[in-house]
Amino acid sequence: MIVSWNWLGQYVDLNMSHDELVDRLTMSGLNYEGTEQVAGDQAIDLEVTSNRADCLGHIGVAREVATLYGSELKIPAALPSSNSEAINAHCSVAIECPDACFRYTARLIKGVKIGPSPAWMQERLQALGIGVVNNVVDATNYVMFECGQPLHAFDFAKIKDGKIVVRYANEKETLEAIDHKTYQLEDRMCVIADSAVPVALGGVMGGADSEVSDSTTDVLIEAAYFDQLSVRNTARKLNLHSPSSFRFERDINSENLDWASRRCCELILESAGGELLDGVVDVGAAPVKPDSVTLRYAQLKRILGIEIPTQFAVETLEALGATVDSSDQESVTVVPPNWRKDLTREVDLIEEVGRIYGFDKVPDDALVPMAASHRPTADRVLDKVRSVMTSAGFDEAVTPSLVPKPWAEAYSPWSDIEPLKSSQPMLGVLEKASQNIGAVDLLRRSLVPSLLEVRRINEFRSNEDIDLFETAKVYLTQTDDRIPDQPIKLALVSGRDYFAIKGIIESLVEFVAPQSTATVHSIEHPLFDIDQACELRIGDEVFGWLGSVSKEAKSQFRLKSDATVCELDLALLEKHAALIVQHKNQSAYPAVSRDFNFVVENSVHWADLESTVRESGGPLLESIVYRETFRDEKKDGASKKRLLLTIVLRSDEATLTGEQAESVCQSIIAGCKKDHSAALLG
Repeated sequence: MIVSWNWLGQYVDLNMSHDELVDRLTMSGLNYEGTEQVAGDQAIDLEVTSNRADCLGHIGVAREVATLYGSELKIPAALPSSNSEAINAHCSVAIECPDACFRYTARLIKGVKIGPSPAWMQERLQALGIGVVNNVVDATNYVMFECGQPLHAFDFAKIKDGKIVVRYANEKETLEAIDHKTYQLEDRMCVIADSAVPVALGGVMGGADSEVSDSTTDVLIEAAYFDQLSVRNTARKLNLHSPSSFRFERDINSENLDWASRRCCELILESAGGELLDGVVDVGAAPVKPDSVTLRYAQLKRILGIEIPTQFAVETLEALGATVDSSDQESVTVVPPNWRKDLTREVDLIEEVGRIYGFDKVPDDALVPMAASHRPTADRVLDKVRSVMTSAGFDEAVTPSLVPKPWAEAYSPWSDIEPLKSSQPMLGVLEKASQNIGAVDLLRRSLVPSLLEVRRINEFRSNEDIDLFETAKVYLTQTDDRIPDQPIKLALVSGRDYFAIKGIIESLVEFVAPQSTATVHSIEHPLFDIDQACELRIGDEVFGWLGSVSKEAKSQFRLKSDATVCELDLALLEKHAALIVQHKNQSAYPAVSRDFNFVVENSVHWADLESTVRESGGPLLESIVYRETFRDEKKDGASKKRLLLTIVLRSDEATLTGEQAESVCQSIIAGCKKDHSAALLG
């Protein structure tokens, strides 16, 4: 925000030096960027944070100065004279999109004479770097930079039937803006139209067909309150930004519409003549009164560490525009002003009192009570996950949240509801022409497709070790209008085989949630090889999916080599996590290993056989190692295969005897025969 020193002096006495003022403003939250000398004036550049839209006008900055120095704030009364002719006989306003335009006001001035604006107005606008146009347009700009409320002036003769209709744009509608560029409008873009066509973009820019020109005699003055998100979306989609959109995006003072409208009419009458018609067309919702906030005086010292007089606190809040609702010796309850929508909590009031009093007055050794911070469980689990994955030789990847449609359709295990579409597609991220994947504009429902693309890129660059993992949000559309569910998932892609990755996942669960076990259950999915795919569960809840990438999926993602992928639900891992360091005694007794060669039907999956072996092995079973799948149609038959595995047995109490080991082996053989009709080869 550029502030004119001379202009600022109209609203508050500037009895201090320039350097003192900018130092005080910086210490209170308006960071000083620099000053430029402009024709006998000083243009001061202040950084205004997004929550301080009230300081996007000179009056807002003047209020800060008046509060800091205990001075009087002088605001013009804005009382233009009008004739007896009623505006309602000439103009009407209708709001057809109340969620995009909350309130719209209009005043009409007849018989103006367009010409140059007064020299003093031109000087002040030029000090801000604003070009001058004529006495009507300059007046609207002047008031915007005076109070922060954008306004627009229409040539009323070019408003068909004298009707203003605030609505969404129709399909294929276009508008030539006052920058003389034509824009293709989309639905959900708020437009100001007459009875036939759009004449302006709500909150963004006026139209060329209705702009004030030398031939204009009657002007309609608009002062409206538009939705922040609607203005932001329109400005970004069209890449059309303006001082008006900048202010509406940060929310304006909705109570200030009438004052700004009257002030603009007052300036136009002074410089362009004409007569203001009686009354105002005011359509829409009335401003919402902010909720009251209570400040407990004891909290000032607890938070700031110093004693601040209660009278100073109350006077400061009143000077900033708050209204005292009630007070006693221990607290004060105030209603924040409409232009300070950031004041919603007690700590916000404490900050206001503190910054006006001066944070520089808080000594370095102020006794502010503090409590040791506690890291959220989710963060601690993430640390453990990253530790396991990096220890296993994986590199962490970061991929975009947007994916093209073919990827979104290729794999979405967590939801079958259509993904959300972004209005801002990603450009220059993927080789769209060569892949023919279309726009990259859908919020991802899985991390796996993006990691497969990263693997493809690394293969293309001849990188040998491509073991990657990512922990990030996916976006799952809800059936109602709520914002999407955004759980954090862990996904990985590797050139190692299915069983190696399964072992890493088991190690991850053992490290983070040692009291839990990830069990495997057979599944079928086009992304996975039919023989090497499983659903992982912890208890009865789905933990994730693991599988070797099928030939068809390798072709779709243009992979040269085999790959294994996995995606896990970190929320479930967090639920079962044991974050206290665990100790496990190592057995002092030797292990006994046994090999098995089972003949089973082709339909039997390793995951199911392993589950049976683990269940039948009992407490002496320490580990199971998959060795090989082998087929011999001549000996076993066309529908049969051999699964070779090794088990390791160990006791924590004594050396296992041959009888104990044989008993466990027989139990495993019996269980596999019962559940899978498995025959043991000698």
